[in-house]
Amino acid sequence: MAKIIECVPNFSEGCNREIIDAITAEVKSVKGVTLLNVQSDASHNRTVVTFIGEPAAVKQAAFASCAKATELIDMEQHHGEHPRIGATDVIPFTPVSDVTIEECIELANELGKEIAEKLGVPVYMYEAAAKKPERIKLPDVRKGQYEGLKTEIGKPERHPDYGMAQMHPTAGATVVGARQFLIAYNINLSTSDVIIAKKIANTIREAKGGYKYCRAMGIMIEERNMAQVTINMVNYEGTPLHRVFETVKSEAARYGVNVIGSEIVGMLPMQALIDTTAFYLRLEDFDRKQVMEENM
Repeated sequence: MAKIIECVPNFSEGCNREIIDAITAEVKSVKGVTLLNVQSDASHNRTVVTFIGEPAAVKQAAFASCAKATELIDMEQHHGEHPRIGATDVIPFTPVSDVTIEECIELANELGKEIAEKLGVPVYMYEAAAKKPERIKLPDVRKGQYEGLKTEIGKPERHPDYGMAQMHPTAGATVVGARQFLIAYNINLSTSDVIIAKKIANTIREAKGGYKYCRAMGIMIEERNMAQVTINMVNYEGTPLHRVFETVKSEAARYGVNVIGSEIVGMLPMQALIDTTAFYLRLEDFDRKQVMEENM
């Protein structure tokens, strides 16, 4: 069985199609890599790219796309709703087939060192690849975002794991790591009051006593005049999507607000959808082998 790794880099550009296409072209150019998904969001001003392949090829594609983003994206001009610290904001590796998380950690460190040395972009390691306990969670690494890190990167506690303690003049910094499957999930509310979204996010997020494996924040989607609870589920088996959705819907109702829709950013495992379907349909003794595509 071939060793397969998933990589899901997030780039701080969600509007300029020429830049997005140039970045994804770097991924497509690498033999042994399959580009699965490209999803851009203008309000977040962010693009999430998903590709898979054998470890060496995936690392090559990750570096090439990061190099192109470093060349084309100017963080001094960047504005968006989503937290970020650099042109290539984050590059996670996830084991898919015949690969251990330890191998992903090793690959992440190799990439982080290469980015710092060849591109002059400081790199922070996170999740399973974190070198400090306070850098395990991505929000902690991104504290203060690009603007805040510019003023604090010189402090010893904010020094990068690879590279000089100074931001790249236009590309900022990058976070690289290894983790299990993460589901990026947004829930849209029938209100323009972002305070309500932030209160709901605090109800469900692990750091505030909410659901384990749930990271959430409330933001405003200006182009739709709509508040949103934006969520990262870092273990969909430990805390399933439907549980979070139902809690957000219930909390929203307390403020006289409805959930008007939700969205998945990027890709997710089939099992996450099966679990959610089984919950809402109240399926009994359901087996994923009953999914026709699983038997084809």
